[in-house]
Amino acid sequence: MEDVIEGRVWTLGRDVDTDGIISGKYLTIIDPNELKKHVFEIALPEFAALAQPGDILIADENFGSGSSREHAPAALKAIGVGAIVADSFARIFFRNSINLGLPAVEARGVRAIFEKGDIARLEMRAGRITNLRTKASVKFPPLPHHLLDLLEAGGLVEKVRRELAARSSKVTA
Repeated sequence: MEDVIEGRVWTLGRDVDTDGIISGKYLTIIDPNELKKHVFEIALPEFAALAQPGDILIADENFGSGSSREHAPAALKAIGVGAIVADSFARIFFRNSINLGLPAVEARGVRAIFEKGDIARLEMRAGRITNLRTKASVKFPPLPHHLLDLLEAGGLVEKVRRELAARSSKVTA
């Protein structure tokens, strides 16, 4: 994870649920490359074809509500979403995103300053997101260090792998 993430913006409204991100009919797919083909099929049918690595999702309140399925943030990460910034998140979606290494930031008022296609500059440690077209920005409390550590490691599984490898090398040394 980079401290500063810049990307093209896709905007969404409020109460975007996990079934809207990836339909339940695709939950038997475990290959991320296959799963990403079906992201936002209903809400943004052009998204899967037009999304570019590093694009940033900007949403209103309650992003990721509904089922606690990890498929939703996994599919967004697989398609290359650089970060999700929303006025608020469903708690389980937020934590699943962080655990998978997908930056999720709660920034009250963010949806009001962006339009689809704008370029966003997200400063994770400074706690600021800026619309580079209008120069409007919103401040937010930066994520705690332990969550930033998870993101920097690429997610919870990768962080644990690194810690186990470090322990293993100390034991054999």
